[in-house]
Parts: sequence; C-alpha cells; structure tokens
Amino acid sequence: MTVRRSLRSRLTWSLVAYGLLLSLAVMVHGLVVNEHAEALVWKSLLEAEFDHFLARSADPGYRWIDTDTLALYEAPARPLPPELAALGPGVHDEVDLAGGKHVLMVRDLAGRRLALALDITDLERRERELGMSMLASALLVALLLGLFAAWGAGRLVGPLADLAGQIARLRPGRAESRVTVPDAATSEIEVIAAAVNGYLARNAEFVERERAFIDSASHELRTPISVIGGAAELALAQPGVPAKALEKLQRIHRATRDMEQLVSLLLVLAKEPARLAHANDHIALGELLPEIVEDHRPMAGAKGLQLDLAVGRPCELLAPAPVVQAAIGNLLRNAVENSGDGVIHVRLLPGAVVEIADPGQGMSPEEISAVYARAARGGGRDGGGIGLDLITRLCAHLGWGLVIESRPGEGTTARLDLGASRVPSGAV
Repeated sequence: MTVRRSLRSRLTWSLVAYGLLLSLAVMVHGLVVNEHAEALVWKSLLEAEFDHFLARSADPGYRWIDTDTLALYEAPARPLPPELAALGPGVHDEVDLAGGKHVLMVRDLAGRRLALALDITDLERRERELGMSMLASALLVALLLGLFAAWGAGRLVGPLADLAGQIARLRPGRAESRVTVPDAATSEIEVIAAAVNGYLARNAEFVERERAFIDSASHELRTPISVIGGAAELALAQPGVPAKALEKLQRIHRATRDMEQLVSLLLVLAKEPARLAHANDHIALGELLPEIVEDHRPMAGAKGLQLDLAVGRPCELLAPAPVVQAAIGNLLRNAVENSGDGVIHVRLLPGAVVEIADPGQGMSPEEISAVYARAARGGGRDGGGIGLDLITRLCAHLGWGLVIESRPGEGTTARLDLGASRVPSGAV
C-alpha cells in the first residue's frame, strides 16, 4: 500500500528544498564572482608592483627587498623552485610555495624569467572561514524556513483538515448532516464545502423519497394481503374442501403470511431507528421461539428433518414482534431448505442470541449468499424467505448482529444477536 504524505509535509519540504537550492545557487554565484574579482585584483596589484620594480631597476644602486608577503624570483640569482619552473607567463593563483598559498605573476624580459610571489595564506584561511560561516548561515536559514513553512502550512491546511474531519464524522440517514466552513478557510475550501453540502442535500432527498415510497407502498399492500389472507383462512375452515384445493389454499395462506412479514420489514426499514421505539412490542423470546419452531415442523418433517429446541434462561425484548418473528423464521426456513436429513438445533443463548445450526454439508460465504438470494427470489421449495441481504440490512438498521459460520461437511450455523433490543433484568 502506498504511504501518502500530508499536504503540510509536502509544502514544508518543498519550501526547505527551494531554500537550500536558492542558497546553493547564491553561494556558487558568489564564489564565481569572488574568484573572478580576485583574479582582477591580483593582476592589477602584481602588475603595479612589476612596473614599479622595472622602473626602479634602471637605477644601478637599486636592490629589491622582500617583504613578509611579497617576494621576487629572478633567474639566475634566485630562480623559482623546480616544480614551478614550468609555469608560463601570466598570473597563477593558489600556488603552493614555501609552505603556503601564493599568487604568482611570471614575466619573461630580455631572456630573463621574473616572478613576483604574493603570500595569500592568511587570506585563504579567512576566505575558508567566511565560506563555512556562509554555509552555516544557509543551513540555519533553511532550518528557520522549514519551521516557518511547517507553521504556515499548518495554518493553510488547518481549515482543510477541519473540513475533512467534519466529513468523516457524517453519519448516513441523518437529513440534518451538513459541513460548516471555518472562518480561516479560503475560497477553494468554501467551494468544496458547498459541493459536499449540495451532495448531502440531494442524498437526503433521495433517501426521503425512497423511505416515503416504501412506507406508502407497504401500507397500500397491507389491505389486499389482509383480504387474501382472511379469505384463505375462511376457505380452509370450510368442511368438505377437496385435498388438492386444500393444498393450494394452504400455500396461499403461507404466502400471505410471508408477505405480511415482508411488508412489516419494509415498514421497519422505512422508519428511522429513533422512531422505532414507539412501535416496539414487549416480547418474551422464550415463548416466541417455540411458536416459530412449531410453524416449521411440517416443512422439516417433509424433508426428514427434526427440530431440536433448547431455551435457556428467560429473555425479554423490546422490538417489533413481526420483525423478530420474520428474521428468526427466515433463518430457520433456509436451514430447513438447505439441509438433507438430520437434526436442526435451535438454541436461545445468554444475551438474547438465537443460534440455528443445520446438518448440511457446509458452504462457502459466496454459496451462502447465493442460497439466500435464491430463497428471496422464490427459488426455494415454497418460495418463502426474505433473503440474506434484507436480513443484513435489517440487523444494521436495528443494531442487531448476524454471523453465519460454515465449514465443509459440518453444516452451517447462524447466530442472530438481538442484544440491542434486550430488556435488562430487573428493568420496569
């Protein structure tokens, strides 16, 4: 994974690099100018000394006297050292002579080679000290520039970081979610904030339209479903109904009941979690589980399956009863439909956890999703079930937990954690 640096660090290091490059360019330029100026100075100084010496040497009584910094070399009386004898006429800077640095001007006059040597050892030492001090000052300036750049970049990206934090704290489903623009923000950040708020507003409108549609459609479906269900019950209660017609009426009654559960689930999903508290029912889970298991015994018996129910300590919930019944019933129905023969264990565990373990051959997560999808599309034996996707969405909406574990040859275990709806013991 690529490690991305922050905008603040990029700005800081960019300014530090710019400062170092600028200091290096100034130092190199100063060095070139200094060397060129030195060459002109040495040439002018030594030419003046040479002209003075030549003018005075016309006097028979004149003798050159070396000073502490200036010496004259004249062959054959005082020739240059052998290592410097090959130097041609002109000015030669930074020549090692007599243990120090010198500037030499060499001239050939009437077959004689003359050389003036100016000792610049002390000057070169001072020049090195000045160069080191300039380098140290450049590094200090770069350090101060880096600190200032870090502080300034922090001030610049602070509003952007604040905006990013606001976006990270946004929660889906809250229509009032908005981001605010800090006072120190730039116009670009204001444009970004306006775009984010516009997207949030459009998303809130979309969610509200979807919720209103589901709510309206679910309410409109309740009346015809109730009519169909009531008619089926009345027809089943009539004596002398033929066996084939009775089987069809039972299928209609089961489909109607499943459709009522689906409508109840859609109504729950259409409401905000905070509004669901007004629609909650007081449920004794230990009494509801046996009813659900008994409803599924005929289906299990038709496939040669047995249902084993184990209810532990009593547990009470505050949740929509049709939703709880539909969620548990769907998991149990899928366990029956995807098992051969054997025993399906239904357990009520501490903490309002319902566990359903089937004796199937086990499936991969992809196969489990495919089975629930087929059941939701009516691919099962009688077309029941609401689908794993809808159950997962329902659990996320109500704060429940759903875990499905499966190993090849060991069957599938589904655990529905209803702990978010559990009534604490002793609560009134």
